[in-house]
Amino acid sequence: MDRKKFIKNLGMGAVIAPIVPVALVSCTKSNDNPDITPSGCAVSPSETAGPFPIKTPADWVRENIVGNRKGVALRINLTVQNTNNNCTALEGALVDLWHCDAAGNYSEYNNQLDGSFTSAHFLRGRQTTNANGQVSFISIFPGWYPGRAPHLHLEILDRSGKSLLITQIAFPEDVSKKVYATSGYKGDFDTSNTQDGIFTDSLAQNMADAVSGNTADGYTLTKILRVSV
Repeated sequence: MDRKKFIKNLGMGAVIAPIVPVALVSCTKSNDNPDITPSGCAVSPSETAGPFPIKTPADWVRENIVGNRKGVALRINLTVQNTNNNCTALEGALVDLWHCDAAGNYSEYNNQLDGSFTSAHFLRGRQTTNANGQVSFISIFPGWYPGRAPHLHLEILDRSGKSLLITQIAFPEDVSKKVYATSGYKGDFDTSNTQDGIFTDSLAQNMADAVSGNTADGYTLTKILRVSV
């Protein structure tokens, strides 16, 4: 079954955007990537894992992390690079990803906005980077909850399970506003990216590199993450 038919069968109400390969970028200066310079080949900013970190990532090795959640489709394409090797692709890294649902709830925890989800495991998963340092996740656009701008949580680990980076990814506000105006979301967020305490000193580095698509067909997010190995 092709991916579009698969996602339709999930009943998400949106077709997942097609896979957009993440181009590998060297650490040489480029007009297309003006921030990627020898001095810019730096480790991505470290952020808190948040109050609801992933608990059993080894049990959730999967590309599709939607579970029974509804929302605008989102494909997340990530590339992991090694700053100790001129920002070349890092193969074999473990990437754990988690985020809240359209209403702002996290799975695996109680005391959420809509109650307890301790027995649920939606919107959490693990993938291993390929030879190009890439992983992809099929998900939905996250919602928001009071005091935080829309975001994704990530942890990158080496093959042995040693943590290399815990970070978060921010979304362009114009895209978030369009998504939150659709059915199933709860309207505009109450905290902007610049008001968010997590992104205060690193918003430019936390921001998704690109988010393309629309609310009907879904969005594709791309982001390069850099670790020191």
